[in-house]
Amino acid sequence: MSDDGARIDRLEARLTEQDLVIEDLNRTITEQWRIIDRLTRQVAVLTEHVEEAAARTDPRAPEPPPPHY
Repeated sequence: MSDDGARIDRLEARLTEQDLVIEDLNRTITEQWRIIDRLTRQVAVLTEHVEEAAARTDPRAPEPPPPHY
């Protein structure tokens, strides 16, 4: 019977540790999704700015030389 008690204790300890790991992973994934969402919005805004700037330029105007000239 004491072997069964020790076995149950080990299983409970293992379950507790797994619960902690799952909570930690959930927090990590949630934070990563927040970051991904913020970066996705930033990329969308930057894409819009680039498209607006491209629309304002004259496509027939010669391209300026690179800064290293």
